[in-house]
Amino acid sequence: MEAVQPFHITDDNFQTEVLESNLPVLIDFWAAWCGPCRQIAPIIDELATELDGKVKIGKLDVDNNPAVSMDYGVRSIPALMIFHEGKMVDTIVGLVPKKLIMERLEQYLNN
Repeated sequence: MEAVQPFHITDDNFQTEVLESNLPVLIDFWAAWCGPCRQIAPIIDELATELDGKVKIGKLDVDNNPAVSMDYGVRSIPALMIFHEGKMVDTIVGLVPKKLIMERLEQYLNN
């Protein structure tokens, strides 16, 4: 299976890529200076490959895209948010195991 990279979410493309998406969206709110963000990155990359076509996986750099981060009250990173049908439906804060992320995503997958 070819690796799929998470796409980059910005303040400018958030509306079309996330809120108007036909698929559930998992966003990793991160920053380059954040150690736990770097630790969770390989898990996010694995999920992007494994869930390709079922869930859109994206990364949002909080330093370069403050509007979305502020709109959704991101205070700690890494923060993972799940969006479904244009609404934020779940948030996971901190470095968590892949299994937990999958469990939280499963209810939004259209199998």
